[in-house]
Amino acid sequence: MHSSSPISRRDVIKGLGAGVALVGLGALGSTAQAAAAPVAASAAAPASGPFSLPKLPYAYDALEPHLDARTMEIHHSRHHQAYINNANAALRDQAALSALTGIQLLQRLPSVPDAVRAAVRNNVGGHVNHSFFWEIMGPGATVPTGALAAAIDKAFGSFEEFKTRFAAAATGRFGSGWAWLNVRGGALVIESTANQDSPWSDGAVPVLGLDVWEHAYYLKYQNVRPDYVKAFWNVVNWRKVEANFTAAPV
Repeated sequence: MHSSSPISRRDVIKGLGAGVALVGLGALGSTAQAAAAPVAASAAAPASGPFSLPKLPYAYDALEPHLDARTMEIHHSRHHQAYINNANAALRDQAALSALTGIQLLQRLPSVPDAVRAAVRNNVGGHVNHSFFWEIMGPGATVPTGALAAAIDKAFGSFEEFKTRFAAAATGRFGSGWAWLNVRGGALVIESTANQDSPWSDGAVPVLGLDVWEHAYYLKYQNVRPDYVKAFWNVVNWRKVEANFTAAPV
């Protein structure tokens, strides 16, 4: 489990608060061990390419009061779109790579050419992670049932204990990243990744994920990430999570 650490206010969030969407976190590096390179958000017309912004399955204000409409709008239409723009730009002259799905690209990162590997890892990762994130949320609180509920109890002892451990992973992730409930080796595990790194690149299959980049919550929760994590449980679409679990290989 990761230990909790202070979450500082960054310039990227200052821009967000002023209504300017920026995605620009991460460290340098072009190998699979390097941290995510900066991703600049843009309001420009989307670059043509294999990826496009998915429509949300609910309105921007549908997750109120837990996730505010303004954050959802900026997060989806600016931040997610920026990852797509940069991914499409990186793949502009890569016909073979462009024929693959985002998940396939992340699963094959070691074979992606050095010249575009960091861009694929950061931006295709950002696109795949966010597309997944939108789908596992929805209005109206539910709880896990059936095989998923049984698997959670088996892996963590109880649903409440699972939530406690997941929250620890989310709040303990230093800086930017994600908390995940993954299927790995046929069992449920709680993990976290930095920046836009994805479980798909590490042999796991995500069934639930939470974005803990500050742009996901700062307008409403400022630097109090634990409150954002607590609010997340009110918008989890457990029917979708159950579908992800059922589809995962055992």
